[in-house]
Amino acid sequence: MTLPNLISLGRLLTVPLIVWLLLVEEWTLAFALFVLAGLSDAVDGFIAKRFGAQSRLGRFLDPIADKTLLVSIYITLGVQGHLPAWVVILVVSRDTMIIGGALMLYIMNLRVDSAPLLISKVNTALQIALAALALAGLAFVFEGWVGLVDLMVLVVAVTTIGSGAAYLVNWGRSMAGMEDAP
Repeated sequence: MTLPNLISLGRLLTVPLIVWLLLVEEWTLAFALFVLAGLSDAVDGFIAKRFGAQSRLGRFLDPIADKTLLVSIYITLGVQGHLPAWVVILVVSRDTMIIGGALMLYIMNLRVDSAPLLISKVNTALQIALAALALAGLAFVFEGWVGLVDLMVLVVAVTTIGSGAAYLVNWGRSMAGMEDAP
């Protein structure tokens, strides 16, 4: 197993611990582990590209770890009332749509460019930033934090809708004409 894959696996294994820390309101430790998990995503990508350690497993494991981390954090913060339910539903629905679409294309044996779209990369970065901001606000209780979180919620909502729409357009183009085929 390559080093980037071990890092991705480590990130995936931190998810239950981070969720538990949120549930017991250990905000500072949850924030620290979330930041480390976020940094590990950058590190595994850098190592994979820089040192030629990319693998087929990594193409699946890295996004699964990322989505599991973000979806778990968003659901937990949403249930606790620290993020609005509507943005949690939007983020989770987009990720579910992406996973479902990719699975459908795989099952149908369709080859589609699987490289993440720029809007998707921006959206993921903003989702991470919002989660980190919400956790930092809980951990360190800053004045005026709520207004900044509210602004980020709106930005994340817009990019989540844009990213989801872009994936739908790409998939629609890839599947055009399939309905006519036997």
